[in-house]
Amino acid sequence: MHIRDLPYSDPGEPDVRSGFRFLLWLFRHQLGGQTRALLWGTLHQASIALLPLVLGLVVQAVVHRSGRELALSGLLMLAISLAMTLADTMLHRQAVTNWITAAARVQQLLARRTTQLGGMLTQRVAAGEVVKVSTGDVEKIGWFVESVSRFGAAVVVVLSVCTGLIVFEPRLGLLVAAGVLAVVLSFVPLLPAAVRRADIERGKSGRATELASDTVAGLRVLRGIGGEELFLERYRRASQEVRAASVRSARMWSLIDAVQVVMPGLLLVAVVWQGATMASEGRISAGALVTVYGAATFLMFPLRLFQETAMAFTFSRPSAKRAVRVLGLLRESGPADAARGTDGAPRGDLRDPASGLVAREGLLTAVVCGDPNTAERLAGRLGGHPLHEGEEPSALLGGVALDGLPLAVARTAVLVQDKDPVLLSGTLRELLAVPSSGRVTVEEALGAAQCGDVLEALSRAAAGPQGDPMAARITERGRSLSGGQRQRLALARSLITDPEVLVLDEPTSAVDSHTEARIAAGLAGLRAGRSTVVFTSSPLLLDRADAVVFVDEGRVAAQGTHRDLLETHAGYRAVVTREPETTHYAEETA
Repeated sequence: MHIRDLPYSDPGEPDVRSGFRFLLWLFRHQLGGQTRALLWGTLHQASIALLPLVLGLVVQAVVHRSGRELALSGLLMLAISLAMTLADTMLHRQAVTNWITAAARVQQLLARRTTQLGGMLTQRVAAGEVVKVSTGDVEKIGWFVESVSRFGAAVVVVLSVCTGLIVFEPRLGLLVAAGVLAVVLSFVPLLPAAVRRADIERGKSGRATELASDTVAGLRVLRGIGGEELFLERYRRASQEVRAASVRSARMWSLIDAVQVVMPGLLLVAVVWQGATMASEGRISAGALVTVYGAATFLMFPLRLFQETAMAFTFSRPSAKRAVRVLGLLRESGPADAARGTDGAPRGDLRDPASGLVAREGLLTAVVCGDPNTAERLAGRLGGHPLHEGEEPSALLGGVALDGLPLAVARTAVLVQDKDPVLLSGTLRELLAVPSSGRVTVEEALGAAQCGDVLEALSRAAAGPQGDPMAARITERGRSLSGGQRQRLALARSLITDPEVLVLDEPTSAVDSHTEARIAAGLAGLRAGRSTVVFTSSPLLLDRADAVVFVDEGRVAAQGTHRDLLETHAGYRAVVTREPETTHYAEETA
């Protein structure tokens, strides 16, 4: 895989049983690139390891006063240098390729999972954790996957050099081998403490990121109630906790670095001492001493790679765990996948077994819930995205379980618009360019959602003499628009898709009553003959509904028309009119 070939046509199905298995899965999908990096890395480090040997030959040539030996040694050093240069260049190229392609694969997997989960993602995973996974964690995972091949090359070369030294000069070779083992073992006991501190630091950093994300999202509300300073102080404390945890983690890694400096230094002192003693006794030549010293000095380079790989694994392990938590939320394919294609969505009544709700095909059904959280959970189930997957029965469309349908079919069948829909940045034309049946035009959807004043405002803000509102830019999350304008544009976007069943959660909560009445009429007219479920307590919408269902404590308590329920059900009347049940009970018994 080359960088120019990105993105992947299919990133594959990851192994999400654990973070470590996920890292292994990524490594297996890069075997070709990892093998090339291993070979180039081995050649590069072997070339460096041969330089001390050639330097020893140069010293011996000078001692022997042999110009021929000196010339041959120089040519050999030139050849090794050229090979080292080529190998270093190709190793860096392949290592960067491995890093970027691994990170790109993870990003594609996360993007795919995010689009599949939609608005349910942040209900199952904290927003700060999602941000952390999609930014820093992706790089850390790619770093570890890339470093494995260089670590493998270092292991091969270190073992080869130690074996060669033992054969060349047993006493000094054994000393170097024992020293290398001591250097490796010196920082291994420190790694668990470093891992714990790093985990604490990452946890605090994730919470601080989540707090910052929530604060920015609610900045307008905070300013309205004067709560900026309160949240600023909370973020200040969280930031200081992150700083303190980062300092503690850095201290441990600095201790590991110090050990990696002291231990190799002691090894070189021991090699020089023992080698000088042997040279003074005539048991080793000057060239051989230079060769052994140079080889021992070279070994410090691959030993640093050992530490780098340990650090990469330490940082990537929790990152992989976080990625697996997000990737593991992917909706599993059901047994209906084999029997159904991506076309031919089921039709019929929409049923929720958990609450007993039934939305009849082709009708506008309004659902009134006394608890907004109940409405949110029920809307998620109707879209095939229960809050606690596996613990709640799936909604049924025409008798077919939604969580057993292929995702493309389920999305064609049922669309859920959340209570707080998100408008992505871009032009209005791009915002409304969504997959659709083609039966509802953009003009019809904007008209039914009463977006006339929104178009006028965007037309004045649009660049160019024509003032085309479709070319006007929408800022991130539609922050340049009012709450009512955002809500109506989101409703228009949902109407354009024209699904078999459209589920709307409080679609008019941010508009005035006159606009709400017109939206109710436009919605009923445009969705005539199509199944529509609206979660609302607005009398204007309820009066337009073909059927009204009252859900109390998670179960259907009553159903009928709006006017009938007002007269016959005190609980429904209390929610819709926002008056205590006891008031009406007293009136009825008087």
